[in-house]
Amino acid sequence: MSSTEATNKTPVVAEKTNTKSAREESVLQVERRDFVDLVPEKRPRAQSLRGFDDCYTDIVDYIVRCTHKIWDERDVGLIYTHYTHNCVLYNALGTMYNREQVVHDTLQRLVAFPERRGMATQVIWNGNDVDGFYTSHLVTGTGRHTQHSHLGKPTQRTFVTRTVADCMIHENKIYREWVVSDNMSVMKQLGLDTDVIAYDMAKEQFDKGFRVTDIGENRRMVGQYPPEMECDVSIAHTDTEEQCLRWLHEIYNRRMLGKIKDVYAPNVQWHGPLLKELYGQAAVIHQTLALIGMIPDGAWMPQHICSNPCEEGGTKVAVRWIMEGHHLGYGELGKPTGERLFVMGMSHYHIVKGKIIDEWVVYDHLALLAQIKLGQMEE
Repeated sequence: MSSTEATNKTPVVAEKTNTKSAREESVLQVERRDFVDLVPEKRPRAQSLRGFDDCYTDIVDYIVRCTHKIWDERDVGLIYTHYTHNCVLYNALGTMYNREQVVHDTLQRLVAFPERRGMATQVIWNGNDVDGFYTSHLVTGTGRHTQHSHLGKPTQRTFVTRTVADCMIHENKIYREWVVSDNMSVMKQLGLDTDVIAYDMAKEQFDKGFRVTDIGENRRMVGQYPPEMECDVSIAHTDTEEQCLRWLHEIYNRRMLGKIKDVYAPNVQWHGPLLKELYGQAAVIHQTLALIGMIPDGAWMPQHICSNPCEEGGTKVAVRWIMEGHHLGYGELGKPTGERLFVMGMSHYHIVKGKIIDEWVVYDHLALLAQIKLGQMEE
């Protein structure tokens, strides 16, 4: 099954609504709780979880607790009971097609950063234990580079990074996952040569026979027609999600960046790639322009959206998206190369009274640089 098919088969809520259900009311939220409160020892099960291990009390407890056990407590073997044998894991420069690859990749990353800790920043979800759950898990990672690894000798430097992992889960097992990490930020904090790292990433893919597929025209504009006025909102489950998709289509596909001042709060905080923390509508406009300007023919396409009412007020919305185009503009990747670029991105929004007051967006400039180098190798 392709990722697009998977998106279409994702469990959804039957009717569009903005009311908080009784089931959602009892599920833990991450933001204002300490870790020990997120993985309680004696909390009764608060949500129906047919087929899940007894230690989990709701879907947020599940994703936070099992991630902690595997990555922080080093119980890597739990992957065998928490992923299906034929799970598929997508990232910006490759795909893993079975559970054993996930085990190997986890071990290698733990070798490089044994002090790494991943702290749940928020979990946005939908679904149920019959059809399956979908979770979007934003993690803030901290650590120190102390060991020899695929990155070379240790630098002893510390780092902070953001990662979003979107998971499709059924009866205690993840069967499909999308992971986006801000690896460029980590490499810069460690003082490593990002050109060399990106080249090595590309060479590994090239040696396996992978090549960049340049399909030319994308679906943002067909022939000489302008971008579509209306966006496809069929993946939305609530009125808020539908409205969010309309905003993003207007900004990214129709290039109406003035919309940002209408839908973002004047004091919005923007948490972006390369660990940027910026404030205000002008900053959001500039950072959005930076991405679109780097890929000026890019088509932005949402693949999944889910949301939860927030204990802090308003609604938290998670959007998984891709952007396809070519490196035709200046930006973080330097002089335009004309190479095809595929951006896998994750965005979390906090919407209060019809305005975005916080945005967390993660995509990886290092993966984009590796794509450029892979295209150049092919040439």
